[in-house]
Amino acid sequence: MRYLAAMLVSLSLGMSAAHAEDTVRLKILVYGATGNIGSLVVDEALSRGHAVTAVSRDPTQIKQSHRNLSAVKGDLLDEDSIAGLVVDQDVVIISVRGIIGKSKSPESALQRIAVEKVVNVLRDLNCSSPRLIHVGGAGTLEVEPGVLYADKLPKVFLPKSLELEIRGQVLALEYLRTVDDVKWSYATPAKNFTNGARTGEFRLGGDQLMENAKGRSKISRADFAVALVDEAENANYVRQRFSVAY
Repeated sequence: MRYLAAMLVSLSLGMSAAHAEDTVRLKILVYGATGNIGSLVVDEALSRGHAVTAVSRDPTQIKQSHRNLSAVKGDLLDEDSIAGLVVDQDVVIISVRGIIGKSKSPESALQRIAVEKVVNVLRDLNCSSPRLIHVGGAGTLEVEPGVLYADKLPKVFLPKSLELEIRGQVLALEYLRTVDDVKWSYATPAKNFTNGARTGEFRLGGDQLMENAKGRSKISRADFAVALVDEAENANYVRQRFSVAY
């Protein structure tokens, strides 16, 4: 009898897993799908039964294979390219970084430019537009009232390109906070990313940098991806920034 009961439970679990795999709940477009975060977001969303369109400048670099996955070429600097991809999507996730050209200005950070271009396209779609989730940076978090972590970084040891990227993320958040006609969220990781396992356990916060009991601020990339897909599903932080840490 115990063997029969175990077999029935196993069969039931197998059928449930198959059903979950067959069920596509959301259409999620991921920019930066080959990156450290984007690739994990793709995996996490697929594991939950969502349909994922993974975007890269070179889609041959997208190594995952799944019946609910489409790998496509896209250009975040081209609004026509963006418009052709966001139609009929439920959520757009942007996880990119970099500086365009040889500029010395944070306004040339890809993340800042990408946010505005995607917002412009979504704005044209009006009420049918998908939600936007942008992956920001810990430099935008407050370490004390009115003081950003970016302001505390020792610039003498900080590569100029990284400094521009951090400031670009600050500008991206400032820009999004002026947007009231598109549903956006700005997701911010803890100070330190780790390659730790997916635990599914973490804290969510707001503008302040969160630390654990030992004064450390960290999150694994895998768990940050969990938080991103959670927000895609639940829309708890529409037109807000949220932060993720242990």
